[in-house]
Amino acid sequence: MLRNWITVIGFSLVTAISTNVYAKNLPDFTELAEKHGAEVVNISVTQNVRAGRNAMPFPGMEGDEQMQEFFKRFGIPGMPGMPGQNGAPQPDYKSQSLGSGFIISSDGYILTNAHVINEADEVIVKLSDKREFKAKIIGADKRTDVALVKIEASGLPKVTIGDSSKLKVGEWVAAIGSPFGLENTMTAGIVSAKGRALPQENFVPFIQTDVAINPGNSGGPLFNLAGEVVGINSQIYSRSGGSMGLSFAIPIDVAIDISNQLKASGKITRGWLGIAIQEITKELAESFGMKNTNGALVAGVEKNGPADKGGLEAGDVITKFDGKPIVTSADLPRAVGSAKPGKVAAVEILRKGSAKTLNIGVGEMPNDSNEAAQPNKPESKAEANKIGLTLKELTPQQKKKLNGKNGLLVIDSIGAAAQAGIRRGDVILGLNNSETQSVEQFNKQINAVVSGKTIAVLVLRGENTLYVPIKVTK
Repeated sequence: MLRNWITVIGFSLVTAISTNVYAKNLPDFTELAEKHGAEVVNISVTQNVRAGRNAMPFPGMEGDEQMQEFFKRFGIPGMPGMPGQNGAPQPDYKSQSLGSGFIISSDGYILTNAHVINEADEVIVKLSDKREFKAKIIGADKRTDVALVKIEASGLPKVTIGDSSKLKVGEWVAAIGSPFGLENTMTAGIVSAKGRALPQENFVPFIQTDVAINPGNSGGPLFNLAGEVVGINSQIYSRSGGSMGLSFAIPIDVAIDISNQLKASGKITRGWLGIAIQEITKELAESFGMKNTNGALVAGVEKNGPADKGGLEAGDVITKFDGKPIVTSADLPRAVGSAKPGKVAAVEILRKGSAKTLNIGVGEMPNDSNEAAQPNKPESKAEANKIGLTLKELTPQQKKKLNGKNGLLVIDSIGAAAQAGIRRGDVILGLNNSETQSVEQFNKQINAVVSGKTIAVLVLRGENTLYVPIKVTK
């Protein structure tokens, strides 16, 4: 009995010492919260919605966002006479949403996310001292999800801007915002990764953290332990709608550059080449005879665009732009976007295994993308080729939509082609570095490929072009 009691005391003592030592190594966020909480604001957005025939307004529930969202998704069963039922007209209504932001200058300039104030008719900023101001939208950039708003106030507490490039993976960080409308909430975690590329987000090297970020945190600041803002909390990965430990912040250097442009002119100017690119996989590298997967593969070149005029071709691999190494495809949009329109940049490429340098004049990125052709799907009795594609040549009208280019419409896709992801309705533009001229020529090239070798098929799908690697089998 005495021996067991001593053992228990000994274990408890060791546990207490270990816990105490561990606690001493944990960061203390109390000072950060006390000093910098007032620099964070709550943003309330109101949008006047014109109700359509099938819209679903909820009179009396305008302030209850969760109930509105529920009924928008699942409807109101068994309630005849409600607006929208049986085709009855509906009244206009107001839609409200919440977000966060932070003060970057004492005279009232505030940074937030573009998606927070998107299509807003009224933006109200609430400070930590409960004062409220109607804000003016200075500008917003959807490509980086950064927006700048202004309130008429002076002597406001402003954040200290940090250096996001100095962040290290594993470093402690904290977020302050208004998750679910709960103002001035602090959550903490570590930097999980840097330079993270996300789908459809080509201009931001995101900071990934495991800080708990929820709806309402959007636009709020990400602090380091020195109390400096290193990012803007922008996105989360979630299967439930709430935090799952995967959150993404826009580096503050990107956000400040955008805000400076918005403040100066109300718009963003970016460099542009007029190309479509994709990541180089091991299979694509093999098909192009490359030793590694470094670089950005040019999947398409816009006719009469800067790249086209500079001599860039589909199938080229860009390895360096204006002196900046392009290791992954995500590196290129950032490098080109930061280049000043009108500048002539040296672009190093690999073309059919040979290194080459092109001098290309950088254009200005247009605001709206051009509408791409999407050919119809005519029927055909043609047979599938060696890789499982049934093809048909485009009509003159379809070629005209492709600026006169030749292409082969995919009528059906089975076997190796289907497994690689090519589907009905795609348009085949080329094989490896060669353009397609006809179904006969394409099938002849396929038949000449040695079994077991990987080929790269250039595909147009909707507005996008991409290379699809396919391993040829017997």
